[in-house]
Amino acid sequence: MTNPPENPAMTEKPHQEPAADEARIDPKLLEILICPVSRGPLRYDAKANELISDKAKLAYPIRDGIPIMLEAEARPL
Repeated sequence: MTNPPENPAMTEKPHQEPAADEARIDPKLLEILICPVSRGPLRYDAKANELISDKAKLAYPIRDGIPIMLEAEARPL
């Protein structure tokens, strides 16, 4: 008798943010991304691992290397 396949949801590791010195974003990606609220440029805050829109005064999180560009997920500055 074979074992049933493992449920990936049960074996996933808990979400962990990378250490600040490990967190990076591709500069080319940063060049093309814009704030969905202000349509202005973004700057990368490596220490907080966020993309900052100075114009909209919002900080968008980066999770697992993926910028979360949703206003509902953004942190007000």
